[in-house]
Amino acid sequence: MRLRQRGALPGFGLSFGITLAYVSLLVLLPLVALAWRASSLSASQLAHVLAGSRSRAAFALSFGAAALAAAVNVVGGLLVAWVLTRYRFPGRRAIDALVDLPFALPTAVAGIALTAVYSERGLVGGFLAAHGVHSAYSTLGVVIAMVFVGLPFVVRAVEPVIRELDPRLEEAAAVLGAGRLRTFATVILPRLAPALVTGFSLAFARALGEYGSVVFISGNIPGKTEIVPLLIVTKLEQFDYPGATATAVVMLAASFLILLSLNMASARISHGATR
Repeated sequence: MRLRQRGALPGFGLSFGITLAYVSLLVLLPLVALAWRASSLSASQLAHVLAGSRSRAAFALSFGAAALAAAVNVVGGLLVAWVLTRYRFPGRRAIDALVDLPFALPTAVAGIALTAVYSERGLVGGFLAAHGVHSAYSTLGVVIAMVFVGLPFVVRAVEPVIRELDPRLEEAAAVLGAGRLRTFATVILPRLAPALVTGFSLAFARALGEYGSVVFISGNIPGKTEIVPLLIVTKLEQFDYPGATATAVVMLAASFLILLSLNMASARISHGATR
């Protein structure tokens, strides 16, 4: 007869019930309500959302800029995490705290700050404009805002894995004659790949749903710098509830499929790395 194990938390039945209720109230029920609301839309209404040039431009910008920003964050986030983990230098704690600033900073404040820096009158934006590059009120501004909000996800996903890496593996590779690039590609990168994919997924999801910081720096030009969240808000302000619902459902379905694919890829990479 097995003895019942006691723990600080309740047993499986109660814990699972609370978990299911919590997730259902906060995540599942709102999504079901959105899907139910969308079920009243006809196929022609959904097709109209996808066929409109304004909608297609907004979807292309949102997904394209989010993917590009997440890719930039994978490279930059890996470098930042490596420096913060492997080196000790003055101001390290301050930089480590700055990495988490996008978590706490209101998105509207972030948008105003980015616009002040990257507009043509700003310090960085003025320099770029002098060389023919317009950062604010352009597609580049959208990417910059998405990079800003997504960086902490990559850094915090990669940091624990870097801490667990055994430096002796790198030393052994160097003794065997491998250069730095080969050591990184064959020894370090395979172990970091699952964390990098996870960080990419989180940064991509965060950038895809970003609104506050983007609307200030993008210029919100329909067909050029208008993102999908802003398009949904615009439709709601125009009392176009069917159009807003259809746009939201398409955004939800596309985001879910992309994130599901990324999670499956991360699981396969993790399984391959542990074999």
